[in-house]
Amino acid sequence: MQYASAADGSIGSYYVERKSFGTSLETEPPKYVKQLNKTWLKDVSGLEDVNWLDIGLDHRIRYEHRDNDFRRAKDVIDDPILLRTRAYIGIKDILDPLRFAVELGDARRNHSQFSREYDTRDVNQGEVVQAYLELFFKETLLGKDDLGNERPISIKVGRQALEQGDKRLVARNGYRNTTNNFEGVRAVIGQQSNDWQLETFAFKPVQRFTVQADEDNDAQHFYGALANWRRWSQVINLQPYYYLLEQDGDKVKYDLNGRDVTSLTSRIDRTIHTAGLRAYGVLGKTGWDYDANYTKQWGEQDTSLTNKTKVDHDAYAYNAEVGYTFDQSWKPRLSGFYGVATGDKSSTDKKNQRFERLFGFARPWSNSDTIEMSNIRATKIRAEFDPKVSFIKNLKIDTGYSWYRLESDTDSWGPATLRDTKGLSGSDIGEEFDITARFPINNHIYTTIGYAHFMAGDFTKNAVRIASNKNDPTRRDNSDYLYVQFEISAF
Repeated sequence: MQYASAADGSIGSYYVERKSFGTSLETEPPKYVKQLNKTWLKDVSGLEDVNWLDIGLDHRIRYEHRDNDFRRAKDVIDDPILLRTRAYIGIKDILDPLRFAVELGDARRNHSQFSREYDTRDVNQGEVVQAYLELFFKETLLGKDDLGNERPISIKVGRQALEQGDKRLVARNGYRNTTNNFEGVRAVIGQQSNDWQLETFAFKPVQRFTVQADEDNDAQHFYGALANWRRWSQVINLQPYYYLLEQDGDKVKYDLNGRDVTSLTSRIDRTIHTAGLRAYGVLGKTGWDYDANYTKQWGEQDTSLTNKTKVDHDAYAYNAEVGYTFDQSWKPRLSGFYGVATGDKSSTDKKNQRFERLFGFARPWSNSDTIEMSNIRATKIRAEFDPKVSFIKNLKIDTGYSWYRLESDTDSWGPATLRDTKGLSGSDIGEEFDITARFPINNHIYTTIGYAHFMAGDFTKNAVRIASNKNDPTRRDNSDYLYVQFEISAF
């Protein structure tokens, strides 16, 4: 069996890149970061051999046109301009086993119809995204794998941002203007090229604020372990995982947007266990690829600090994608996807079946960010291709059509905060068409242009009218989202 050469210079690699849409993980360090002697600074005298310093600086500007954004409480046209700046510096090799890194970020939004005061999705000014010390042991007692690769051990302590699995449960949320991050300790045995790799962590999530300094969320603890088994990677890659989220309602100070909590009902105790198995692969040169995942959740929560009413948490989610890449110069790939995350069956019983999406991301559930991994049935067809256009080099286009339904018609469509507890509005949220084009202008500027059109189903039409009959009874049924984005990297 033949394996590809590894990027780290080892003999070979068990790693096979997944092809499922939107699931590629952000690199560590992030892709805008470069080793100093591999940047244009290598031409400066004395810097040509500096291979122990990682540096990065980038800026992203995105113009958005949102017409009837269902994530908002009212139907308006909003044209925000989102700005995000990041800077990174890291030391490696020269002080081994001691390493360290710092990543700073600044996220802002201008020219919007809506207040920035508590919108931590878009605004997080002047913050530390990452700041950690690392012990990195390149050669360990665990020895090498069968391809001759060392199995290193990494232990990081401090503030960190990471992505795991297919990013639906743990992600940096790179498309969003602000970043998920945590404080604590994380240990990794092995590297990407190895036949197996194990990652564990014990974190407190970082509470984001728009202006004041972020802080660790003392009310929540997040623990996890994820393994990668790549021994049979030319047929199947396996990722078993387990997460534990604990929340002490007595210590909850803020909601997700950094606002002071005034309602006791939102300050609940929670213990949620999440365990699952992901399997994905690229079947040699057949053109076929697949990605499947099943997740089970269990635990309990108290619905009120005053009554201490116990509610059992019992939820699950699964998704599968199958794709085929044609042997053509445009590299066209067609894929089909189906995903389910359970919703609550009743608001009055002592059970909660609504899936907790933890710290995952909304894309690629929806390119307009209106769908999340909770109370949803999503069916998608997609096409991805690299057209050969003489005046635009390295152009990549993807397009798709999606159908969205509530898994439980008595539970809510979360991002739109709509719910019909009697289930009279049906379960059809709607359909969405999207298309995105990506291409570099030069080595330092990358451009993305995207458009999504959402067509409301019966639930959205009826629930909107029920929920807003005193506020906005004429809210339209469809929605449009257009954006133009430029990413500028110094290196």
